[in-house]
Amino acid sequence: MIETEFSEFVEITKRLRKECPWDREQTHISIRHSLIEEAYEVVEAIDTNNLEGLKNELGDLLLHVVFHANIAEELNEFTLSDVINSITEKLIYRHPHVFGNVKVKDAHHVKENWEKLKMDEGRSSLMDGVPKELPALLRAHRLTDRAAKVGFDWEKKENAWKKVEEEMRELHHAIESEENVEAEFGDLLFGLVNYARFININPENALRQTVEKFVTRFRYIEKRLKEMGKDVHSSSLEEMDKLWEEAKRSG
Repeated sequence: MIETEFSEFVEITKRLRKECPWDREQTHISIRHSLIEEAYEVVEAIDTNNLEGLKNELGDLLLHVVFHANIAEELNEFTLSDVINSITEKLIYRHPHVFGNVKVKDAHHVKENWEKLKMDEGRSSLMDGVPKELPALLRAHRLTDRAAKVGFDWEKKENAWKKVEEEMRELHHAIESEENVEAEFGDLLFGLVNYARFININPENALRQTVEKFVTRFRYIEKRLKEMGKDVHSSSLEEMDKLWEEAKRSG
């Protein structure tokens, strides 16, 4: 059943490329931003536990995968079959403990083997393969995690925290001297990201949660002010702070 449904889906996308003026004009470059947006919409559906939304957003993401493959096929670059064969071979190669005779102790051991296998594929550095387009917090987390796997890491979380405190002092000094403030602020963020690994926190997820909490509470302020016949432009900081605390108490 799934093969029939997938084949029909692929044929629909190919027909769109032939018969829809807008679809026919698209290129890898022109729709790349939409691919990123669709991926984030998948993440949002997961974060909100919206399973119906997740189903739909995964479909949108799949459309982009197939659409890019269709464009490539038209240009004689590669085909959808090549894409599927490539990921199939990669999964088998990177899971020798499943498809081969390699023995592993736990999930951590699996991740270590995974990184070694990726290096064997021709990468010149452990830093390769982490896209520059990733959000900076997530990229920093991924890169420091890779470095830690080969022993380039603090031995204890207390030492990682001391580095954070050191970066805080350096930022304070930079602000006072009005020199290298942005660089020192970045160093502090990087130190916090590094420390996050020691307390099993993904900094990207943590900040996303805090941002959403801020949005929810600020909207509460706007709602309450509207009920009072006011808005944020005509209200004092004291009034908004009071409503902010009210929003915190309400959860």
